[in-house]
Amino acid sequence: MAFSRNVKIAPSILSADFADFGREIQAVEREGADWIHVDVMDGHFVPNLTFGPPAVKAFRKHVKTFMDVHLMISPVDSYIDAYADAGADMLTAHVEAGPHPHRTLQAIKAAGMQAGIALNPGTPAEAVRDLLPLADMVLVMTVNPGFGGQKFIDMTQKVRTIRDWIGDREIHIQIDGGVTPETAPLVVEAGADVLVAGSAVFKGGSVDAPQAYGDNMRAIRASVA
Repeated sequence: MAFSRNVKIAPSILSADFADFGREIQAVEREGADWIHVDVMDGHFVPNLTFGPPAVKAFRKHVKTFMDVHLMISPVDSYIDAYADAGADMLTAHVEAGPHPHRTLQAIKAAGMQAGIALNPGTPAEAVRDLLPLADMVLVMTVNPGFGGQKFIDMTQKVRTIRDWIGDREIHIQIDGGVTPETAPLVVEAGADVLVAGSAVFKGGSVDAPQAYGDNMRAIRASVA
């Protein structure tokens, strides 16, 4: 996928109907999703448990755009090949998840995927500065990871700092947590170009009434136009 700084919306399927993931993915893509965001949680690094490689492999069959897999797990390195085999296009690991994030990013790229590095709200931007040469994306968490539907934490200064460091390099800045038409303009103005949205996309709709998904995404896009 060619690099672009145009704003992209990545619905988080954590907010989809767990009994109908295939059709949910197809529905949000038809309604205009740019990426599909998959939140992987291990019940250890974060207090929740979600998807493993077999589930991600099953999702892959339905994703026609770009599958963005966010690992909220520790350790990471021993699972990289499994998520590559499952079909992830981008694999994002947390800088807090292990002592050697540099090596983790190298391993992700060696496995044939794009590599992202994520920062929790309490982690300073400086933690990723030396990792930028290896990163295709920096994910700035605007909630504490683990659950959907949380209130947005303002990280705009962190986003601006990272955007300044990126300069003209082809590195995305993704925002995950509390993205709505009210908060999206704040982070886009600061330099973000990929917006993860869960409940803000899926609210009010279903696979049988997916127009609400499109309306919700159009509202987010309109807010940053």
